[in-house]
Amino acid sequence: MASKTTAAAWRIFSPFTLHSPCSISALNIRQCSSKLATKQDTTPKGSPFRPAVSSTHDWIGPPNPLSNLRPIVYHIPENESDLQKRLRHLRQETEDWNHDFWTKQNFSFTKQKEEFIISQLKAEGLTLRDEEGRRRSLDSEVMAVFYKGFLDTNGVRHSSYNNEWYRRNFTITMLMARVALRNIWRTVTKRNDNNSTSAT
Repeated sequence: MASKTTAAAWRIFSPFTLHSPCSISALNIRQCSSKLATKQDTTPKGSPFRPAVSSTHDWIGPPNPLSNLRPIVYHIPENESDLQKRLRHLRQETEDWNHDFWTKQNFSFTKQKEEFIISQLKAEGLTLRDEEGRRRSLDSEVMAVFYKGFLDTNGVRHSSYNNEWYRRNFTITMLMARVALRNIWRTVTKRNDNNSTSAT
């Protein structure tokens, strides 16, 4: 039953869909910790169930519990050209890079947030839990101080991430355009060859 449920969570994904950048300015923080090891020509690890690689479409899975990013099994076209392979490898490498960044970012955010809450409660002479064992929380104004401080401290890192993300996706877009143009040219050439053969 569990494997069927997991299998149902995987869906067909357009092979030419780019991912929207993570809005760091809005502090789109994810749950955290650890690293997903993947290689360019191997299926990325994450879920115990992974659909077989297709030759026509990508598969997109449920969010990874560490980075909260959805893993993708990229399709491998029949008679994959060097250019198509280069595109697939770059897309997979970018997925791995994104996962690694957000896993570390989430771990750092969660750890620092916990330390901030404990320090604020301690300053008020309070423990993390009340007499009934319920976890104490800070009001939004106090937490806003932490959120702003986290953004300010990680400003350079966030900026570098955004710049790298746009650079990678620009390169991916250019490669996708080249692959599409080559496919169109191959189709037109093949059609002209067939017409010439029929005329003969």
